[in-house]
Amino acid sequence: MLDCAPHPLKGHNGGPPLEALPEWGRGPFGNYFEWRGAHRRAWKRVPMEIARRRAKLAEAAGLTYREFQLEILERGKYLTAADTGDIERIKARRPGAE
Repeated sequence: MLDCAPHPLKGHNGGPPLEALPEWGRGPFGNYFEWRGAHRRAWKRVPMEIARRRAKLAEAAGLTYREFQLEILERGKYLTAADTGDIERIKARRPGAE
């Protein structure tokens, strides 16, 4: 099969454009790598039994697993169906929920 892609200009190595932003965005990278590591540790895998229990609790509260887990990470609170004010606040943050 023939390669129909346009050929780069002479002296071009075919790599990404130099204008591409690095993963930390514009400017100095500061604490980017520390924050990335902390984010990965916060969302690490939990044992299957705990994940199943949290998924059931999230479903009973009318939330997604991610929303439920984020509430645990941010506030240390396991929501129940009785926490209607907190649940409505979370649902109001959903994309398209107006």
